[in-house]
Amino acid sequence: MSRTDGSQGNAPEAPEDAGGFSRRSRAVQALGRIDPITKGVVPPLHVATTFIRDPDNAYSSGFVYARPDNATVREAEAVLAMLEEAAGAMLFGSGMAAATVLFGALEPGDHVVAPTVMYWALKRWLREEGPRRGLSVDFVDAERPEALRGAVRAGRTKLVWIETPGNPLWTVTDIAGAAEIAHAAGARLAVDSTAASPVHTRPLALGADLVMHSGTKILNGHSDVVAGVLAAREADAFWARIGALRASGGAILGPFEAYLLTRSLRTLHLRAGAQAAGALELATRLSTHPHVAHVLYPGLADDPGHAVAARQMEGGFGYMLSIRVAGGEAAAIATAARVRLWKRATSLGGVESLIEHRASVEGPGTPCPTDLLRLSTGIEDPADLYVDLDAALRAAHG
Repeated sequence: MSRTDGSQGNAPEAPEDAGGFSRRSRAVQALGRIDPITKGVVPPLHVATTFIRDPDNAYSSGFVYARPDNATVREAEAVLAMLEEAAGAMLFGSGMAAATVLFGALEPGDHVVAPTVMYWALKRWLREEGPRRGLSVDFVDAERPEALRGAVRAGRTKLVWIETPGNPLWTVTDIAGAAEIAHAAGARLAVDSTAASPVHTRPLALGADLVMHSGTKILNGHSDVVAGVLAAREADAFWARIGALRASGGAILGPFEAYLLTRSLRTLHLRAGAQAAGALELATRLSTHPHVAHVLYPGLADDPGHAVAARQMEGGFGYMLSIRVAGGEAAAIATAARVRLWKRATSLGGVESLIEHRASVEGPGTPCPTDLLRLSTGIEDPADLYVDLDAALRAAHG
């Protein structure tokens, strides 16, 4: 049957022998599908934009037009739905596209609760565009259950949005606790899990209704694809509404980007594991560095979010950390200017390690301290990454 409304967000059924194995094994083999024509072990790239109609005027192939649907996109969505243990997954042209379509599926007058610490571009969109679309948005310290509970309005709040760990301070919100608070008020819980990835956190299994990723980040991991992902615990009417908006607005990911994303998902567990291990090693060593005032990383035992993170994260604490540089903003900027192995660039989650003075990007109103450097740990030798950052810190304070 054709998915002209884009409502399903799933690939076709996997082969019968694909079940019963771990998520890691199934991701490595992209669910074990074999191309029926060539018998190739790599799914083909489908770029056609339109498809032949049958003599009886039907579309027995299940494909009509490429704006709402594409076979290569379905393949990637199926792997993502499996990784998230979701009823369905949808791919979008960017993480912002995914998030804004989700918020666009709400009704004018709906109330939304979102965290104070979250991806800056989406926070700005909620502040500026949310009211224009009739949404009422309150920002709270979502890592504090009492603050979240106090912000939710029973019967009026329709969506609680959290981000954990929260960029760029890496605050940790209790997903199960947030789900309980949201559901008690009749709201849905959506989780931006970009900094965790499905390898380290499964929000839907913890009670969330929706999970979002910027697929540009660690899901793709090679800094060559811009993508967004939504996955849902239930394929309900709200999920169908999201799919209809994606279809009508043309927000679907392109087939080539979906093809590259499937390629990357095959190595996600290896990359995410190595990057989390590297981040923990760096955080531990930097926590005693004479020119680092503070390390923000939930994997450290003294981090305020460590206990919750240890309970809801699996096999590591993610690939992102931040440091507050002794000497303030000038020393932080000088440090970023002196690295050689780290790359001075925005974004995160790639195999190459990135460093950024985040307050310069976010500007006025940011909760990000001006002495903070955001570090995205790649898969280089952690010892080399430390030596490079150590030398830059010492040179900046020299």
